[in-house]
Formats: sequence, C-alpha cells, structure tokens
Amino acid sequence: MTQDIVVGVDGTEEAHAAAHWAASEARLRGDGVLLVYAREVWPGPAALLKAQESEAAWARDMLARTADELRGRGPGIRVTTRVESSGAVAALVAAAGTADLVVLGSRALIGGAGHVVGSVGLAVAGNAGSPVVLVRGSVGEAGPVGPVTVGVDVREASGDAVVGFAFEEAARRRTGVNAVHVLRLPFYATLGPAMVPDVRPAVAPEFERSLKDLLAPWHAKYPDVKVTASVVLGSAGHELVRMTDGTGLVVVGRRTRRSALGAHLGSVAQAVLHHSRVPVAVVPHD
Repeated sequence: MTQDIVVGVDGTEEAHAAAHWAASEARLRGDGVLLVYAREVWPGPAALLKAQESEAAWARDMLARTADELRGRGPGIRVTTRVESSGAVAALVAAAGTADLVVLGSRALIGGAGHVVGSVGLAVAGNAGSPVVLVRGSVGEAGPVGPVTVGVDVREASGDAVVGFAFEEAARRRTGVNAVHVLRLPFYATLGPAMVPDVRPAVAPEFERSLKDLLAPWHAKYPDVKVTASVVLGSAGHELVRMTDGTGLVVVGRRTRRSALGAHLGSVAQAVLHHSRVPVAVVPHD
C-alpha cells in the first residue's frame, strides 16, 4: 500500500506552494496527500528538550492548518499529517519508499534568474526511490497546466522509466508531451566550419529516428497524447530550460546508484532544477 503523495513542509512559503501543487496532482491521480514535517532531535539539557517539545507543538499546528487548507480546495482530497524526528533527508527518503511521488518546494533567486534547491531538496531528489518534484513558490498555486517537457537520452536503454512518467502525467492533464534529446557535439565541432565540417546534417537524422522509435510504444499506449519530438544541439541543461516556456512540468532522469553517499544527481538534472521556472520531476531509473 502506498502513502500516495508525500510533501515535505516546514512552514515556509515554498513548502506551502509545494503542498498546494501536490493537492492538484492528487486530484488528477485520485491519491491522497501526506504532509511531513521532519525535525532534528538533539540530546541535551532540559532547556533544549523543552524547546524541542515547543517545536513539535508548532509543527502539529502548522500541519493541521495546511491540511485544512488543502481539504478546502475541493471535496474528496484525503490529507494526513506526520511529524518525524529522524531528520529531513532521512525521513523524506524513507517515506519515498512507499510513496507515488515526493513534492518539495524551492526558493526563487532574486531577479528571477533561477531558484535555489537546498541541500535537503538535492539529497532527497538524488536518493529517493520514487519520483521527486521540486516546485518553485511562484508557480505552486497555479496547478498543472501546459504540456509536459521531457529530456530524453536515446542512448540510455532505461529511458522508458522517464518517458513513461512523462506520458502518464500528460495523459492525466489531457495535454501533450514535448520530448527533447540534446545532442552535444565533440569539442572540435565548436571550432566552426573553417576548421571542421558541419556534422549536424549527418548525425541529427539518426538521433531523430532513435527518439521517435523510443517514443512510439508510449504514443501507442496513450494515443490521445500529442507528441512533439526534437533533437537540438548544445548543452543539455541549458537547452531543456530554454524549451520549458509555456510547459506545466519538466521531467528529467536520474540514474539509480548503489552508493549511499552523496546526492546522486547529474549535471543536467541539477541545471534544470536550479533554472527551470516550472516544476521539475526527477525520475530515478536503473
């Protein structure tokens, strides 16, 4: 039995936006929402223990108010709450083991140039066993709108996990999928036609065929989902962010690693997480 959609909340505006985005997602899925406040527990003198008790009481009140807000958005949304004391990363990664989805907030940078994904967000996105969605505070209330953009590496045999997630989300939203493969040319190609021949006409069609072949079974499974497939040249993170204007969700993959150390996110996923203006789903795959 799953715990539906898990949301990490801490009383901030970003977490509040993530909770509301999760409620919209829960309605699409027919899921419930589990709000989790994870606190650190430190052994110490009685004064410190008393402060921890006050924090727990505040957390329960904050969770109750947030849950009431979500229930008020529409009938049938099942919302539960939980206070954990094992630390934010450990608690959320553990909850992800039986969740359909984990949703966290992220803070916009001054001037709108991007947004900040804190250490907790990066660690959870890099280690959770289920997909993790990072929601920027300014878009959390809007809910899921626009097509789903998915970054696809046609050279990865396990790309189906990422593409499948994108098609499922698009089908729920009754929208389309923009599938993008970014082709990074060898360094010598940047020297220009005076130094080397332009190889784009030779290599792009092959990758376009591979992308369409990868998408074909998913399009057959979801025939009502309109599909756009693109092969572009450049930096994968930059190009994916550039192509997300007007989309409702960006989907990127994250390879599952056996090591327990570190946040296992590649450079592409991190670039999209930090600079996308729309929610980003990080999908683990083998």
